[in-house]
Amino acid sequence: MATDTTTTLTLADAKGVGGRILRGIERVGNRLPHPFYLFLIIAGLVAVASGIAALLGAETIDPATGDTVPIRSILSGEGAVYALTNAITNFVSFPPLGLIITVMLGIGVAERLGLLKAAMRGAVLAAPGWAVTFVVVLVSLMGNLASDSAMVILPPLAAAAFLAAGRHPLAGFAASYAAVVAGFSANVVPAGTDVLLSGITTSAAQIVDPEASVSPVANYFFMATSTLLLAIVITIVCQRYVEPRLTPYEGGDADADASKPLEPVERRGLRIAAISTVVYLALVATALLVPGSPLQGEGGEILRSPFMTALPIFILFLFLVAGVAYGLGAKTLTRATQVPEHMTAAVKDLVPFIVVIFTAAQAIAWFNWSQLGLLLATSGAEAMEASGLGGIGGLLLFSLFVTLPALLLASGSALWTLLAPIFVPMFMLAGIDPAYVQAAFRITDSATNPLVPMNPMLPVVLGLLQRWEPKAGLGTLFSLVIPFTIVIWVVWLLQFLVWGLLGLPVGPGHGLELQ
Repeated sequence: MATDTTTTLTLADAKGVGGRILRGIERVGNRLPHPFYLFLIIAGLVAVASGIAALLGAETIDPATGDTVPIRSILSGEGAVYALTNAITNFVSFPPLGLIITVMLGIGVAERLGLLKAAMRGAVLAAPGWAVTFVVVLVSLMGNLASDSAMVILPPLAAAAFLAAGRHPLAGFAASYAAVVAGFSANVVPAGTDVLLSGITTSAAQIVDPEASVSPVANYFFMATSTLLLAIVITIVCQRYVEPRLTPYEGGDADADASKPLEPVERRGLRIAAISTVVYLALVATALLVPGSPLQGEGGEILRSPFMTALPIFILFLFLVAGVAYGLGAKTLTRATQVPEHMTAAVKDLVPFIVVIFTAAQAIAWFNWSQLGLLLATSGAEAMEASGLGGIGGLLLFSLFVTLPALLLASGSALWTLLAPIFVPMFMLAGIDPAYVQAAFRITDSATNPLVPMNPMLPVVLGLLQRWEPKAGLGTLFSLVIPFTIVIWVVWLLQFLVWGLLGLPVGPGHGLELQ
């Protein structure tokens, strides 16, 4: 990693109006408390607001029953007893907690045995010269399978691939980084993000409908299509705008190892993993589609069935099967105890998330128990109806509203935990499927990711960039990525608009309007 003394880890080198805006966001973001305390503060605000609302005699109408529902105070004796006796239940029953831990057990094994890195490296370095950019971008868009580690795995590989093809490595680095970070929600394979966000959305939707359920594939149709669409536009921006504006590259190969082809043992591991994955998927499909399968719902239904409820378990075993098969073939798995050890390591990585979830679960549970969530939802739905800003227009406005908080809070799951209990019920009462609301959030939250000054991975990414440009600062990184970010955001919003106007489902069983 370069140690040039001119490099800074602040936004001091970002010039002009854009630089002043980014520095302002950085200053405000630096003053935000840790998410643990943020949700603790929100819980306190919910308690105070519920007390005031109850004192004023506030009430609302339960849309499911038509009954009048009074606001309950957390600060009352009843509220204190609820908060104390249900704290553990609120924590362990919070939907995202079990879902994300379950899926990450499998993803952690696949990542630590080398499957994800080998697959991504093989795809990038094996691409023919004419398709290098598109393949680099497409693989980077699917990098969220490896979570945040994709930020440090894929951009250096992309830079090495571009240099090997006689092209500017910074162009490859920027295109890959933009795809990984700004396109974080796009993928053709359900990932941990899908599981985590769907759990939060389900919890919020149950404020209105206790039986509501949003599956991990609720946004699959939209996001899978986005993957191809964004791969095309990012490729065009790279080749037509960013790369032609870079000065000729005169450095050497800063990461020679990254440009080396896969070893024979790695290729064998990938072949065995691919065969095992196909066999596993075929067995699952057979078990699901055979007539009278217990995995089917009533009348042979798939969308509302035990299979959809158990989908995170099938995703867990998908990564386990592929990861173990790769490990055996590539000889990275040499003893049986490695599997539970890698699972343990994956859960250790989730400890910061689990700590934050404790206070987040309490804040949301208090919000629901007090009926403040229902009051805000009904009031917001009435305001939306009066303004005529429902449907896809209202969702686009909501997506734009997400911009500022997304720039201030680096964690998308923490932000959605804050926003979902307010906006999901509000849109549901206006007849909008919660999966559409989730998709609207994910567009802006993902597209603005490269511009979040509070991203803890920025210093690491900057160090990787300095392998090819030792004097690069964050201003350099932002200037390379901003063109991609703007185009990704605009194209994604346009896709969402067209999708909504056509009334297309964003995922299996999730159209624009509630059925």
